[in-house]
Amino acid sequence: SKSYFSTRKGGSQVFGLSKRAITILFGLLALAFALGAILLFTPQAGQQTRGKPVLWVNGKALYELDLLRLQGNDPLYAASPEGLLKTLVDTYFLEQVILTEALKQDAARVRVSSAEVRQEVNRIREQFGLKDKAAYEQFLNQVGYTDAQLRAEVKTQLQIQKRLEQIRSGAKPTEEEVRFYYEVFKENYRTEPRVKARQIVVDDKALAEELAAKAKAGEDFAALARQHSKVGAEQGGALGAGPGEAEPKPVTQVVFPTEVGEAVFALKGPGVVGPIAAGGRYYIVKVEEYLPSTLPAFEEVKDRVAQDAERAKGNGVLEAYLEELRKKAQVRFAEDNPYAYQNPPVAKVNEKEILLSEVLQPVFSNQQTVALVQQGLGELAVQFFLPQTLENLIDRELLVEAARKSGKPFIGSKAEIAEAYLRYETRDVTASEEEARAFYSENPALFTVPASAKVIGVNFKEEAQAKAFRAAALRGGDLEALAKAQEGTVTDYGTVNPNQLPAVLDRLVFKITETFPQGPLGEVSEVIKMEDGSYTVLLISDRKAEELKGFAQVAEEARQGAVNRKRSEKAQALIQALREEAKIENRLAEVLQALTPKTPSQDQPNSQEQPQPEEAPANNP
Repeated sequence: SKSYFSTRKGGSQVFGLSKRAITILFGLLALAFALGAILLFTPQAGQQTRGKPVLWVNGKALYELDLLRLQGNDPLYAASPEGLLKTLVDTYFLEQVILTEALKQDAARVRVSSAEVRQEVNRIREQFGLKDKAAYEQFLNQVGYTDAQLRAEVKTQLQIQKRLEQIRSGAKPTEEEVRFYYEVFKENYRTEPRVKARQIVVDDKALAEELAAKAKAGEDFAALARQHSKVGAEQGGALGAGPGEAEPKPVTQVVFPTEVGEAVFALKGPGVVGPIAAGGRYYIVKVEEYLPSTLPAFEEVKDRVAQDAERAKGNGVLEAYLEELRKKAQVRFAEDNPYAYQNPPVAKVNEKEILLSEVLQPVFSNQQTVALVQQGLGELAVQFFLPQTLENLIDRELLVEAARKSGKPFIGSKAEIAEAYLRYETRDVTASEEEARAFYSENPALFTVPASAKVIGVNFKEEAQAKAFRAAALRGGDLEALAKAQEGTVTDYGTVNPNQLPAVLDRLVFKITETFPQGPLGEVSEVIKMEDGSYTVLLISDRKAEELKGFAQVAEEARQGAVNRKRSEKAQALIQALREEAKIENRLAEVLQALTPKTPSQDQPNSQEQPQPEEAPANNP
């Protein structure tokens, strides 16, 4: 099922916009900025060597060699696609080119000062280590630019950035939209569980056990921490306390090592846990107060909600702007252009058409698809991904239409509105303890702590060296010195779980039930012959078996899992109901068949089904 009910996280920034936001904005077409970035560092020739015009966008010619240079940066073309795949790749590629050119033209009237261009050029020079004049001139020569051409391209990029920010900045949500956004996404603002607690951290296991016994017997924990703790002794072990403070403040689970945090928060109330070994130290924690997760009132998080709502509304306005920009673009192709551009409708949802390019964008921008194409499996990727992607787009159109008919103030891109509508329609779903227990028993992997062990590998060229090291390791001593004596190479794998080590080592650590002989350095494995003919000895310590957490420990997680499952089931039922009421026409298989080049035996002259290349529909994408 779709991940409508998972927590959303932001991505990295591109020109001040998150990559996730750009993906949403350009979901219909392409990442114009991504293409613009390619343009920025693509060798550029003079007008006389640009070849013939291939197409015109709003009367502006785009030339053969310019497009070929762009192709050189496209991993899809690197696989030399043929047949149907070439038609689809050409269509996807040219849609990016068209939108980018239309965006450049629209942004051309935006004012960018020479100081802004100079600042960006200096940033580029610093990024590429081009501080001195000679290095900069060599760089310009390599990419085929003059300084003036580079500055002109930088100016264009800055104009695009400013134009998109102009569009976004005009999208201010109303008070009603902000409040409704909170109603839809209120779970995103739920606080994490926290504790007020003190801790004692020591290096000695025996001391840790002694201190834990004293703490559990009621001795003053703060005094014990001041006397013995290696961390926070001055604060009496008070977590969250600043310099000169001695009272604990609420902290989340992330402040503890994983094992310690799980034990602390499993208490769900006051108490003492430990000693627990983590990172070579021993932790004893006294929880003074447990603060469960809470859902803050709107007024408490109003500013955060307003920011999120503004971001969502900006996404929607930008998406609409780019769609309109592409729709209005006057596109004409040269009669002898080398591209097999085809962009017919592949589906109709009530009165809304979905074009082939809308399906290609999410498919070909997916790195998994790119990898399959590069492996020569492009046709398989098309057969696998295109139909499902189109079904998802049909669902999206139905949900957006339903959201608009609802009269509720949904905001965002189409994808965000579809998600918000499903969240809103399933907001009242709850789960009983019985359903939580059922979810727990049916999904043990979600609540299982995997097996783990600390592993060090020592590798040798000769078997005799490995055997000598093993014998010495069983007696004990300095690991580095023992390895060096036999010309061994030490690799500390740290704490690992199953399937994280090389296969032969993983099997020894996790698949074989018996342990190895114990020495002062830990368990010492037999000598293992590796695939490359070398020999390895493993030192294993801190083994922990796989453990299924008790239901009481994960009851809230199980309940939320049950709720999410029920919400997903209700969402799918709602989508199915919308489908049954709608008039849906899916022509993808027919279109792909028509676009597939026929063999001589299949060729039928004057076929009426073969789509004709688009050459000059002024406003038809």
